[in-house]
Amino acid sequence: MRRVLCLAITAIATLAACGDDDPCDPAAQTGCDDGLVCEPVTDGDPACFAPVVVRGDVFDLGDASAIGGARVVALDVNRAAASDVADSAADGSYELWVPSTRAADGTPVGLELTLRADADGYQSFPGGVRQALPIDTGTAVRDGDGAWVVDTVPTQIGLIGLPAGAGTGTLTGHVELPAGVGAIVVAETGAGPSARGYDAVVDRAGDFAILNLPAGDFTVAAYAQGVVHETADVTLAAGGTADVTLGLVAGAGAEVSGSVQIVNAPGGSVTSVVLFVESTFDENLARGAAPPGLRAGDVTGGFAIDGVPPGRYVVLAAFEDDLLVRDPDTCIAGTDIVHVEVADAPVVVDQSFKVTEALAILSPADGAEVTGPPVFSWVDDSSEDLYRLRLFDSFGIEVWATEIAGVSGSNPSVTYDGDPLQSGMYYQFRVQSVKTSGGGGNACELSQSEDLTGVFFVP
Repeated sequence: MRRVLCLAITAIATLAACGDDDPCDPAAQTGCDDGLVCEPVTDGDPACFAPVVVRGDVFDLGDASAIGGARVVALDVNRAAASDVADSAADGSYELWVPSTRAADGTPVGLELTLRADADGYQSFPGGVRQALPIDTGTAVRDGDGAWVVDTVPTQIGLIGLPAGAGTGTLTGHVELPAGVGAIVVAETGAGPSARGYDAVVDRAGDFAILNLPAGDFTVAAYAQGVVHETADVTLAAGGTADVTLGLVAGAGAEVSGSVQIVNAPGGSVTSVVLFVESTFDENLARGAAPPGLRAGDVTGGFAIDGVPPGRYVVLAAFEDDLLVRDPDTCIAGTDIVHVEVADAPVVVDQSFKVTEALAILSPADGAEVTGPPVFSWVDDSSEDLYRLRLFDSFGIEVWATEIAGVSGSNPSVTYDGDPLQSGMYYQFRVQSVKTSGGGGNACELSQSEDLTGVFFVP
């Protein structure tokens, strides 16, 4: 049976009176009767309502077994925690209260969220090639106890088991944060560009837990826009635990700025730029852990991201689904993945990012289940000599690659002919178009599929 966070909620009216004539306090959660929560009201004072809750289950994608003890948290559009953490019960079920602005009659105002889940022995979700689908609190419906409930396909979270030999250590702690500021924490082993980072979201109370850590020495740092934190050094034994507190220090972060050139892209004219913590970045998958708010949207030329705390970052343009991609052409400048180090002074990226129109993938459709050999197809480029295809599993391991000659007058299609794919695994197919006659006879990449497309599941 589902695990319930709030007390029994009787079938009462949506709006309930507070304890006295004064408005209740949404931050402190005071002034409401048991089983009710204080929420902001559009064009009105805060009031007491039945809660908005997200219900779902966490399970193993390999065998569909329940996963107990998973940590589930809701994230807002900036990837900051929008809730506290809920632990899944032994049967895998969880229930998460999500603060939500209300209309005057108590109906939740639509708020787009995603979910993150972490569990011992499993890859975090989202992670690898997988992205979380959004949920909307505006779709919540009343249940028999009066609560507003979101229980849909995206609230069912399947996790992928880690390979044998994965770490079993745990790092917990607390981050001092100003009100309304979101953060992630990264534990790094190693130093400089070769460091390997493991991340966790800081919840609304400032608490975090990083699971599945290997034994070793770590430097622990918090990343929050507009604030700077002290770091901590810890040593973990195999399967060990440690706890740290990261306090605020002077500073408000620095600005990272640069420019984007959108070329040969009739399908898209606006893109975004995102900062990833360098030690978490996977070069194969071209993704990593992005601190909340360290993003510039609606970019058509120049961009600036302010409040960037000290650290090493990867700066990536056209990462999101916007019909555009970072130009992969190694024969010209402005196409490399950019790494920067931020201290307390502004950083100007010294090369302009070149962004071009993406190759649109036709199949597999994103997130589709594929039971036989997958058929990869995409919209034909206009001037390619060949196509390069690569297939990655959710851990960023390339499991198959091939090349085919360019085509004309039809959309290319290739049937997978590699080793059997693993049941319970997500994969991502990527394709590049290549011109072999350009650049003095070198192979010059023209375009590629988008970073987040071409994902499918093998049941």
